[in-house]
Amino acid sequence: MLHSILLMGNPQQGGGGGTVQLLMMGAIIVVFWFFMIRPQAKKAKEQKKFIDNLQKGDKIVTIAGIHATVNKVNEDGTLQIEVNPGSYLKIEKSAISQDWSAAINKPVVPAK
Repeated sequence: MLHSILLMGNPQQGGGGGTVQLLMMGAIIVVFWFFMIRPQAKKAKEQKKFIDNLQKGDKIVTIAGIHATVNKVNEDGTLQIEVNPGSYLKIEKSAISQDWSAAINKPVVPAK
């Protein structure tokens, strides 16, 4: 009997530990959502908006590092890009890097 009391703890203490554990688990889930899931969803939404707004003449960089200009936006989710005058490639819209494309389209600020 003494052995079972030692293993189970003091039987006169209340069962409030379960509530604390539940609250801690809830807090961990909220923190995980706030710092991991929410920013990824926001970035995915921005990427989709960026890709949907591409049009002829936009300068882009692919995820493979190819610098090009959009020549034609196709209805099947692809783009025709011009990498050199007269040299065209057909790529998927999802292959465009939003970060790198924004960096090359940033206005150049002269050094003082």
